[in-house]
Amino acid sequence: MEGGGGVTKFEVQQNNLSRVPNTKPPFTVGQLKKAIPPHCFERSLLSSFYYVVCDLSLAFILYTATTFFHLLPQPLSLIAWPIYWVLQGCILTGVWVIAHECGHHAFSKYQWVDDLVGLILHSALLVPYFSWKISHRRHHSNTGSLDRDEVFVPKSKSNVAWYHKCFNNRIGRAVSLLITLTLGWPLYLAFNVSGRRYDRFASHYHPYAPIYSDSERLLIYVSDVSLFCVAFFLYRIATLRGLVWLVCVYGVPWLIVNGFLVTITYLQHTHSSLPHYDSSEWEWLKGALATMDRDYGILNKVFHHITDTHVTHHLFSTMPHYHAMEATNAIKPILGEYYQFDNTPFYKALWREAKECLFVEPDEGTSQNGVYWYRNNFS
Repeated sequence: MEGGGGVTKFEVQQNNLSRVPNTKPPFTVGQLKKAIPPHCFERSLLSSFYYVVCDLSLAFILYTATTFFHLLPQPLSLIAWPIYWVLQGCILTGVWVIAHECGHHAFSKYQWVDDLVGLILHSALLVPYFSWKISHRRHHSNTGSLDRDEVFVPKSKSNVAWYHKCFNNRIGRAVSLLITLTLGWPLYLAFNVSGRRYDRFASHYHPYAPIYSDSERLLIYVSDVSLFCVAFFLYRIATLRGLVWLVCVYGVPWLIVNGFLVTITYLQHTHSSLPHYDSSEWEWLKGALATMDRDYGILNKVFHHITDTHVTHHLFSTMPHYHAMEATNAIKPILGEYYQFDNTPFYKALWREAKECLFVEPDEGTSQNGVYWYRNNFS
């Protein structure tokens, strides 16, 4: 049933996941760490650069292939471009994930190497590396907190804007998802859309935004200068090769990267089985466990397993991605019902969560008023 109706019994069965327990876990982070083989925490500069070289090589091969598209007969030349866009968007999403690891100091033992690699890779994808690194670090420190988390902070029913109810139907949902997947990431960076509420204007490009402390402002300038250099470089390419060429080779894959980034992040933290907490109930471990591993098929590997090892990533964010699956398998028996994995195809899950997870409210008639769950019934 469409509209403002509640979740049906059929939809609950389809989710096939019980709620994450919101009580204090019967294990500690130290116990989880002991269960993981020690080598999983080792960061190899050689291994990390291997994945950088592989991803960039694949991206270059795909770019080189575009120089031969004009030689293909019609309509193959027209079909080749969409194939290129999707493949290049997936590969560059993997590059984004590696830069994300740099932001967590999971790339190598050397902070300066991580920051240099992260700055180069993220700037090439028009991401303000240090600006995002700082806010993302706060997200990891406050995951699941309605008061202090930095991104995808759900609203209570009373705080949902009136126009969201107008989008609570198939057409509205499709339009909303289209806008979110194409513009959501730039809007978050520029205007903190879907982010934590601040008492004044917050932007990842603004060195004096309330997101940052005085000691961090110089790094925001570094991020901005790097982005300006990349933007100028793209402008020069557009003047030499043409705007249409730049959009086809770089622009469309960049939009696909943004779409995947929003999808991955949204689905990691949005599911009817995941709780959110106010300050009276929130604890770091409870918040870190209120995340969801997802199955993206072959893209799990392309995206360096940020999709299906996200719970482990929130528990041990400095662990390199090439050890995360082994670590996940090691701690799942200890996590038990605190571990959440949804094997619903991501495109189906995206539509389902957009329909079911509209706002959060505590359960009625319970003593735990500080625990909030997703709802979709506006009536």
